[in-house]
Amino acid sequence: MKLSGEALQNAGESICPRIVSQLAHEILEARNTGAQIAIVIGGGNIWRGRYADEVGMDRAQADYMGMLATVINGLALQDAIERLGVETRVMTSIEMRNVAEPFIRRKAIQHLERGRIVIFVAGTGNPYFSTDTTSALRAAEIQAQSLLKATKVNGIYESDPQKNPTARKYARLNYHDALRKRIQVMDSTAFSLCMDNHIPIVVFNAFEKGSIKNAVIGKHNGTIVDDQQTRLE
Repeated sequence: MKLSGEALQNAGESICPRIVSQLAHEILEARNTGAQIAIVIGGGNIWRGRYADEVGMDRAQADYMGMLATVINGLALQDAIERLGVETRVMTSIEMRNVAEPFIRRKAIQHLERGRIVIFVAGTGNPYFSTDTTSALRAAEIQAQSLLKATKVNGIYESDPQKNPTARKYARLNYHDALRKRIQVMDSTAFSLCMDNHIPIVVFNAFEKGSIKNAVIGKHNGTIVDDQQTRLE
């Protein structure tokens, strides 16, 4: 699952403990279905690498700052989940042994097989790559059956539903159409990685009660991005 950093924040708080706790309960419900759960978390509630252009900063430096922001979020989520009695492991692409394990693909799979929730932080460890791309990459590496994109909206629409109240939602969206239409819910590299590795993407609203569990068991009301024909609701 890709979880944005913005999902953890509230007005005036970069990380809202109440929201983090709520998400932890939702993640635990999904895990209790028997699914193996791995999470890539973003850092946009604290810092985004693309801020570099706005403040005149070197882009690579700004991206590394963003990677460190994801570590903070990952540790907050780990704490909330473990308070519910579930083992987790935070695995980082940038080595920092005092707070997280280095990412090793086989070790991550082993943790999942032992019932632990794995939280991937620090992106790919390289500048110029988003955490969306990281989520697609990690999904391919651990041979995930699907990639869940947890957002604040209940799927992908043909146009912005806040600006166009009559915009229709896609029930299903073909990878090629997502790339051609430049759908902004994920970047093009992430879509391409999922397309090349045949990993379906489920875009759904993470803040509807039970939505993460429903996405895992296929009862969501979001949008599926895969190689089938595009279809509007």
